[in-house]
Amino acid sequence: MLRRALQPGLSRGVLGRGLGTHRGRSTLDQNGKVSEIKKKIQSVLPRGAWNPLRDTSYLPPEHSDVVIVGGGVIGLSVAYWLKRLEKPQGAIRVLVVERDHMYSQASTALSVGGIRQQFSVPENIQLSLFSVEFLRNINEYLAVVDDPPLDIQFNPSGYLLLASEKGAAVMESNVKVQRQEGAKVCLMSPEQLRNKFPWINTEGVALASYGMEHEGWFDPWCLLQGLRRKVQSMGVLFCHGEVTRFVSSSSHTETTSGEEVTLRRIHEVHVKMDRSLEYQPVECALVINAAGAWSGQIAELAGVGKGPPGTLQGTQLPVELRKRYVYLWHCPQGPGLETPFVIDASGAYFRREGLGNNYLGGCSPTEEEEPDPGNLEVDHDFFQDKVWPPLAQRVPAFETLKVRSAWAGYYDYNTFDQNGVVGPHPLVVNMYFATGFSGHGLQQAPAVGRAVAEMVLDGHFRTINLSPFLFNRFYLGEKVQEHNII
Repeated sequence: MLRRALQPGLSRGVLGRGLGTHRGRSTLDQNGKVSEIKKKIQSVLPRGAWNPLRDTSYLPPEHSDVVIVGGGVIGLSVAYWLKRLEKPQGAIRVLVVERDHMYSQASTALSVGGIRQQFSVPENIQLSLFSVEFLRNINEYLAVVDDPPLDIQFNPSGYLLLASEKGAAVMESNVKVQRQEGAKVCLMSPEQLRNKFPWINTEGVALASYGMEHEGWFDPWCLLQGLRRKVQSMGVLFCHGEVTRFVSSSSHTETTSGEEVTLRRIHEVHVKMDRSLEYQPVECALVINAAGAWSGQIAELAGVGKGPPGTLQGTQLPVELRKRYVYLWHCPQGPGLETPFVIDASGAYFRREGLGNNYLGGCSPTEEEEPDPGNLEVDHDFFQDKVWPPLAQRVPAFETLKVRSAWAGYYDYNTFDQNGVVGPHPLVVNMYFATGFSGHGLQQAPAVGRAVAEMVLDGHFRTINLSPFLFNRFYLGEKVQEHNII
C-alpha cells in the first residue's frame, strides 16, 4: 500500500528549499532551430529585411520560477498569495498563462456569483468563511495606489436551502457542522418560512436552512479584474497563449510496499502564442495547474494518469468540462428586495438580479441529461421542462415570468466527488493543483489561492488544513462526501 508514500510531507515546499530553474538541452536545441529559421527567412526577404529589434513584449519570459496555467480567479488568487507571502519581496518570478484573454469561456465571468457557508464538509465551510471576509474587505487586500477602489457589489441577502421530508435529517446534520465551524445559519419550519417569506409556497418543504450572515452574491467580474490589477502591480507577468507541452526529466524509485514508480519533474513549459504557430519555451521550477475545466487535459500533458490502471501512476485527474445554463427572467410580481439566494429541494435555484424585478436561475442536469460540452449554446427547452416547473410551484408569481436572456458556462467538474483538488501531485513532483471545484471555485478562490501558496512556500497547509483535498485520494478511493453540491 502506498499510504506512507503519499503523506503530504514528501516533495513539499519546493520554493521554500531554494529556487532554481534547470536549463535543459531542449531549450538550446530550440534556440538553434529558431536561428536557422531566421536565416532562411532572411535569405528570401527583399534586401534580406529582418528586424532583429522586433517587439517581443507579447512573448512570455524565457525563465519563470512559477508558471500558473489558467488566469481565472483561482489562478490569479494563487499568484496574489505567492507574491504576498514571498520572503523577501520580489524573490519569486510568477508567470500566468491564459489562452482566453477575453474570458469569453471562463467559468468566473459566466458565474452567478454566489457565496455561502452552507456546506456539509468542514473544509468547504472554512474556505468560504475566509473568502467572504476577503470579499467584504477587498480593498484592504487588493487596493492599488492611485487606482479607484473596487466595488464588489456584495449583496448579503443570504442563502435559503429547502429540504423535503427525505432531506430534513441531512439538513439538520449539515447545519450542526456549519455552526460548529462558525457559520451563522438557522433552521426554519414551514410556518416560520411563510412568515418571513410570504411569497413562498411551502408545500413539500419539511425544513429550511437560512444563512443570516456572510452569504449572498457579488460581482465575479469585479473580483477577476481586481485580482488581475493587483497582481500586475506586484510584478506578476501575463502571457496570452496556450500550454501545449511540458519537458520533464524522470527517475525511478520504489514505494515502501515495493511498487516501482516513476517520478517526473517539469523543467520547461511550451507556450503556443495566440493565432500563431510560434511558441516560447519557459524554464520553470514549479507549475500550478489552475486551468479549470481544462485542467484534466493539462495534467495529461504532464504525464498524469499515464500508467497501468489501478496504480498511482495510472490515476488520472478526474476533472472534465460540464456545461451549465443560466437564465435571466423578468417577473413584475416576483419576490422583493429581501429575497435570498434560494435553492429548492428539486435542485432548481434563483436569486434577484438588480432592482428591476429580474432574476437569475437554473438547475444542474442529471447524469443522463448532461448536455454536450462542445459548445456554449443554450437549451431553452431545458428551462421550460426542468427549471420553470419547480420554481413556479415554489414561487407562484413565477407562473407569469418572461425569460429575457440566457447563457451557458463551464464547471470544472470533479467526477470523483465534486470537490476541489488542492496541492501537489505525488509523482509529478513540481505540479500543484488548484482545480475541480465543480461550481464553488469562484467563492472559495481567495482561500484556495492562500492554501496553495502556503504549500508551495512552506511545504504544508498553515491556515486551513486541506489534506482531504489532495490528489492522493483518487488513488486511495477516499471520497470527500459533500452533500450540498449545486
